[in-house]
Amino acid sequence: MSTGTLTQIRPTAVRPLVDGGATLIDVRELQETAAGHAPCATMNPLQSFDLGKVPADSPVVLICRSGARSNAAANALAQMGYTTFNVVGGMNAWRSAGLPIVSDNGADGIVL
Repeated sequence: MSTGTLTQIRPTAVRPLVDGGATLIDVRELQETAAGHAPCATMNPLQSFDLGKVPADSPVVLICRSGARSNAAANALAQMGYTTFNVVGGMNAWRSAGLPIVSDNGADGIVL
């Protein structure tokens, strides 16, 4: 597979990408995502990352708490040929932008 691309984006750019067919993947650990995550995110913790959950035929947007773990995952996927986007500032920036955060039980979420 050829080398893909990695683009750094702001949280406000995620929705248009997802609406256009991209998949948002949250790479934080399950206890973190249970407390709060983006409503449209798929959970795929970095420590047990499952490549089978990553669509090969559409862009992938990655997010974590601060942007560091998701950047590492986005870079690795780009090296495998995926088109990736890293959310700069992660869920902290998502929260600061006033974007919705939900918990696993459907209530308003928090960022751990």
